[in-house]
Amino acid sequence: MTPREQGAARRAAGPASSPGYRPELQGLRALAVVLVVVYHVWVNRVSGGVDVFFVVSGFLLTGQLVRSAERGDLDVRKRWSRTLARLTPATALVLISTAALAAFVLPEGRWSQTVREVVASALFLENWQLAADSVDYAARNNVASIAQHFWSLSVQGQFFLLWPLLIALVALACRQAPARLRHSVTLTLLGVFAASLIYSIELTISNQPLAYFHTLTRLWEFALGGLLALHGDRVVLTRRARVAAGWTGVLGLVACGALIPVATVFPGIAALWPTTCAALVLLAGRTGAAFGADRLLAGRVARYLGDISYALYLWHWPLLVLYLHAWQVETPSLAVGALIIATSLVLAALTHELVEQPLQRHGSSSTRRGFRLAATCTALVVVAATVWQGVGALRSTTEADVGDLAYPGALALASDEEVTPAPLLPSPVEVGDDWLRLERWDCSPMSAFAWDICALPMPPAEEGADETEPPSRRIVVVGDSHAQQMTAALVPIAEQNNWQLIAMLRGGCPYSTVSEVDPEETECVAFNAAVADEITALQPDAVVTMASRDARVGHTEQTPAGFVEQWRRLDAQGIPVLALRDNPRFDHSIPDCVQMQPEDIAGCGVDRAEIYAPTPPWADLPDLPENVSFIDTSDAICTIDRCPPVIGNVLVYMDDNHLTATYSTSMAELLADPVQAGLGW
Repeated sequence: MTPREQGAARRAAGPASSPGYRPELQGLRALAVVLVVVYHVWVNRVSGGVDVFFVVSGFLLTGQLVRSAERGDLDVRKRWSRTLARLTPATALVLISTAALAAFVLPEGRWSQTVREVVASALFLENWQLAADSVDYAARNNVASIAQHFWSLSVQGQFFLLWPLLIALVALACRQAPARLRHSVTLTLLGVFAASLIYSIELTISNQPLAYFHTLTRLWEFALGGLLALHGDRVVLTRRARVAAGWTGVLGLVACGALIPVATVFPGIAALWPTTCAALVLLAGRTGAAFGADRLLAGRVARYLGDISYALYLWHWPLLVLYLHAWQVETPSLAVGALIIATSLVLAALTHELVEQPLQRHGSSSTRRGFRLAATCTALVVVAATVWQGVGALRSTTEADVGDLAYPGALALASDEEVTPAPLLPSPVEVGDDWLRLERWDCSPMSAFAWDICALPMPPAEEGADETEPPSRRIVVVGDSHAQQMTAALVPIAEQNNWQLIAMLRGGCPYSTVSEVDPEETECVAFNAAVADEITALQPDAVVTMASRDARVGHTEQTPAGFVEQWRRLDAQGIPVLALRDNPRFDHSIPDCVQMQPEDIAGCGVDRAEIYAPTPPWADLPDLPENVSFIDTSDAICTIDRCPPVIGNVLVYMDDNHLTATYSTSMAELLADPVQAGLGW
C-alpha cells in the first residue's frame, strides 16, 4: 500500500499495452485498507488485505517500468528517489508522533522492543526484525508494538527498490533486441512467481512465523500483479463474466479474513485466496454495468479512501495499540473502535493533504532532492528513537548486582531479615532482555538436526593458557525455554564444581516423546529424537530437564507420560536424570502489571495454593524409573503462601511465564545442595 499515485495510475492502471486511468483500482485499495482496519480494530484478526496491496503494487509498478524501458527512459535512481520521497515523510511523521505517545503510555518494559521496531520500520526492515523475533524464542512473547504493521510496508519498500533494478537488468539484456523486452520480462516474472510461491509454501509448512514476514515468500504476489499488467488484456471476457468476476473478487476479499486464520496459515498456498480475488477485480476492469463491482469501487468515497489508504494504514494500528495498553483491554468496544477509526481517518486526511502531497511534489522535483528528503525523514526517526533509548538507559542505570545486600533475590526466601525496598533489578526497561543467551556459549551444530548444541565455556587450565580445564562432570540440559531459564541457576553451581553444562534446548519443545505444546508439530518430536541420539553418543554424567509443565491457577500442573518415557530410555543407558519442577504461569505480564500498579505490586502475584497442589504431580505416578531425582523448585520461587512478582528487590518474571535470568541466577545458592544431593555427587 502506497500513497496515491494518480499520475502513475493514469499511465499504468490498465494492462501495460493499453494504459488508462482505472479509478476502480483506488477503490480496490480502499476496500483492502478498510478490511485491514476493521479486522484489526473490531475482529482482532488479520484480513488478507495487505496481499491485495502487494498485487496492486506489482500491477502498477510493472506497467510503469516496462513502458519506461520501452521508451528508453527508465532511470532507476530517479525511480528510487521518487519512491522514497513519497513514502518517508508520512512514515516519519507517524513513527515520531506515536513513539512520543508510546513513551508515556507503554510500560518501560516495552521500550526496548518498540525502539528496535521503530528504527527497523524507518529503514523498511521491520519485516526482517519480526522474522528474527519469530525464530528467537525469548522474543516470541513480544506483544504487538506500535510499529508492527510496518512489516508489510517494509516488504513493499524492498519491492519498490528491487523491481526497477530487475526490470532495468532485463531491459539491458534486451538492448540488442528491444522487441523481446515484454517476452523477457514475462519469463522473468514467471520465474519469480514460481520460485517464490514454491518457497512460500515450503517455508510456511516448516516455519510459518518466519514465512509470514519473509520478503521472498511474498514476491510471487507482486509478480502476479506484474503478469496481469503485461497480459491481462489478453483475457477476453463478456460483460456478464466481468461483472461476475468483479463481484466474486470483492466478496471473496470480504470473506477471506473471516473464513481463513490468515495470521497462522499465510502466506503459503492459502494466500492464493486474496491474491486471486484481487486478480479477478483487475481482470473485470471497467464493465460499464450499472451493478458492476467497479461502479462501487470507482465511486467518489472509495476513490478518496484509496487516496488516503497509505496514511490510514499508518495511523490506525498505533492508535489501536496505544488504546489497548492505556486501558488494559484486549479489544475495544464498538463505540471506542469507531472513535479509533474516525480519528485515524482524520489524521490520514490531514497527513495526505499537508504532508504527503506537498513533500512529494518537493521531493520529485529532482533526484537529489528526493534522496535528501528521504534521508532527512529517516534520520529524524533514528534520532528520536536514539533519544528515547538514551532516556531508557538512564532510567535503567544501576551499579547493583544480584547477590548484593539490597538485591538478595531468591535468598530473601531463606532469611528472616526484612529486605529494604530498592529500585527493581532488572529495571523494567531491561527486563525484556534479561534472558540466558546460549549463543554466548561454545555452540556447534547437531549431527542430525538443524540446531545448535551449546556448551558452557570452561576456564583456562592456567592463567594465559589456551587449553581449558577439563570438566570433572558433563551435564546435559534438555527441554524447552523453561529448562533454559533454569539453566541460569545451574551455571554458578557448575562453575563452582568445575562441571560443564551442555545445552540442547529448543523453545516450545519440552523433552518428551510427543509434542506437548502442539500435538500436530512434528519438528519438536524430530528435535527430541536427535537430542536422544546426541545424549547416547555423548554419554554424559547426568541429564537435567523439567519434571512438570503448565503450572497455572486451577492446579493444571502435570508430569506428562512422554516425560517419563524419556526418563526410562535414559535409565536404560544408566544415565541419571535430575528433574526440576516448573514455575508458575500467569494470565498477564508480570513486568507490565508491576509498572501499572506500583502501589499494589503484591497484587500482581497469586496465592501459592491456587497454582501448586499440596503434592507435586509426579508423586502419584506409578513405576517411575529409579534414575530420576526430583527438585521441587517452588520453594525457591514462592513464599509459603504466595507466588510474588518481586522477591528480594528482584523481578521474578520477564513476561507471564519465564523467570528473569537475574532471578534464576539468585536461586543458585538455594539449589546447590539439592542438586548435588539429587545427583549423588
